[in-house]
Amino acid sequence: MRAHAYDLRAEVANDWGLADAEAADEVVHLIASDWRQAPLGAADRALCTYAEKLTLTPAEMTESDLDVLRRYGFDDRAIHDATQVVGYFNYINRIADALHVEQEDFIRPWEKSGQTAA
Repeated sequence: MRAHAYDLRAEVANDWGLADAEAADEVVHLIASDWRQAPLGAADRALCTYAEKLTLTPAEMTESDLDVLRRYGFDDRAIHDATQVVGYFNYINRIADALHVEQEDFIRPWEKSGQTAA
């Protein structure tokens, strides 16, 4: 998760025009701890809702979940790509957890006020 948080921080800083690393960190911490509290736009919220449902209750996915994303401008290619990415990270994180894979030494701990993005 730390490596993903660093990547997301770079994207947030760039896409949202945040020159201040602390501001980007704050947004990423919100997304990592509870995306519902993060200052996301409607399309990003819809995508997070979709990703959460796909992660926690994949058997409950329906066509209406896709329709919601389409209403926010996601075409079928974007939905396919997002589903692939969510599925891949669900898979690889489960493999890493099951095998107790140690985090890379080159990634420093990313913590704030006693909380971690683990």
